[in-house]
Amino acid sequence: MLREDNHRPAQPADASERSHLNPFVVATGDAAPRDQRDLMERPFFSLAKTPRTKPILYKAADVEVQVLAMPEHGMATIWDADVLIWAASQIVAAENDGLRTSRFFRFTPYHLLRAIGRPTGNRQYVLLKAALARLQSTVIATTIRNGPHWRRRQFSWINEWEEMTTRTGRVEGMEFVLPEWFYNSVVDRSLVLTIDPAYFRLTGGIERWLYRVARKHAGSQPDGWAFEVSHLHRKSGSLARVSDFALDLRRIAARQRLPGYCIETIWEDGRELLCMRPEKLPTVPVDKLVRTIGTSGARSIGTSGANRAPISIEESNIDSSNSSSLTRTHARRGAGVARSVADVLRDMLAGDYDSRGGQP
Repeated sequence: MLREDNHRPAQPADASERSHLNPFVVATGDAAPRDQRDLMERPFFSLAKTPRTKPILYKAADVEVQVLAMPEHGMATIWDADVLIWAASQIVAAENDGLRTSRFFRFTPYHLLRAIGRPTGNRQYVLLKAALARLQSTVIATTIRNGPHWRRRQFSWINEWEEMTTRTGRVEGMEFVLPEWFYNSVVDRSLVLTIDPAYFRLTGGIERWLYRVARKHAGSQPDGWAFEVSHLHRKSGSLARVSDFALDLRRIAARQRLPGYCIETIWEDGRELLCMRPEKLPTVPVDKLVRTIGTSGARSIGTSGANRAPISIEESNIDSSNSSSLTRTHARRGAGVARSVADVLRDMLAGDYDSRGGQP
């Protein structure tokens, strides 16, 4: 299932990767939150609060994601991913200020916890250490962003970490080392999107994952985006049955708690679709904090990619069963959709939107 591409001789137990890296010292932890694009839509994390050991095996077109968990720790969760969001935020903020960064982080847990909206009591420090253990023990293998030649990269979310305490047990600081795959994708800021700080207040795993999907795909486009529910289920890696997953989506749509987005479910030809579009204003501005790099412009979903060959359709909608043309009658029933979902989906099938509608 998983394979090592590079067979390297075992290093001595005292050999630390940190000894070859200059530390990136995070002084305050204050930075607008940013998320890495690939992590926002594919199944890299467990969405459950109970420990998960069953692997995630996901494949779409030429993209593969495999995630393995250690039984003693369980798989890294979408709440543990807050640590990676914080790290990405610090890297981008520092480089925007012309500062040198590194995969080797040195920081105080207090600043990290404050930045991701967590309390700073003793219990939260214990939970943070458990999160770091899961991030280090979870093994990811993926073919995403590996250049023109197909190959699989294998890594953990954190290569190593250490806690620095006084003799009385008071935590004075922490260190960890990020994998190159993640660090390089953050330094390339075309692969990073700002997110609403209210994201950290979302309590449900599917709710959190759905916000990240909406932020990446719908972005700030008035027309938004749409997915077939069964396809979303596969992309989430959820262990829930499709019917239970769909029920969770309907409940989330009824509550409308995703910061900055309105979502609704509609039916067409016996298939349930989830439509998402920008609706409510975000709690803070999120669109002008990182300079745009590459072609990540907020183009209209109705025209973007219209001249592309069918082979270039992104994996989110590459299977024609993932989305469909809705009738205008059904589209008019959808509450608050800017224009008919039929037109939106027809455009998506005619030529894929490049999934970078949200401004970075």
